Amino acid sequence: MKIKIYSQDGKSKGEQEIRLRDDFKEVSPQVIHDVVTAYRAAQRSGTANTKTVAEVSGSGKKPWRQKGTGRARAGQARSPIWRKGGVVFGPKPRDYSKNVPKAVRQLAFEQALSTRIQDGDVMVVDSLDVKSPKTKDFVGILKGLKVEGRTLLIHEAPSHNLRLASRNVEWLNTTPAESVNTYQLLNCSKIVLTRAALEKLASRRITREVSK
Repeated sequence: MKIKIYSQDGKSKGEQEIRLRDDFKEVSPQVIHDVVTAYRAAQRSGTANTKTVAEVSGSGKKPWRQKGTGRARAGQARSPIWRKGGVVFGPKPRDYSKNVPKAVRQLAFEQALSTRIQDGDVMVVDSLDVKSPKTKDFVGILKGLKVEGRTLLIHEAPSHNLRLASRNVEWLNTTPAESVNTYQLLNCSKIVLTRAALEKLASRRITREVSK
């Protein structure tokens, strides 16, 4: 598979052939779904907590006698049907994480990246030389690349200026090549990566460069 290489100002610099993993005949939606679901579940803090009848502060004394008052019978003021009473089957702190085999996570990542490249959603830039930490100048570079919508920028080792200039762009998410995951690949409209980042992805056994 060939992928186009662009310069920082958006001009074409030729093509580069890459070999994607091809031992899967078709993309498995279930594999990708399982990995993305596990990733999102792991982001949940799981700190929601409610008090049961035993935990609510208050007396256990019977509010009034059982009969003769004309009122409904009541055993305690901490009853779940009373205001400020306990909560029945309410949430408690828990761990939402799911276990997904490493081979499944790897397969989902490779399928997601392969699909995005085949769909033409991946742009490879020869290099990103950000000379100014100003966000305005960096956005100008992105406009030169004709990048619009939610974008994922994959870099190899960001410069100080790149970190400062990109952190205030609300529609841009930046991540190093060694830590990018399946959810990030799918949760964007466009993927921009440098050639050095592509080589790092190759070291993760995602793509293997054939020729430069």
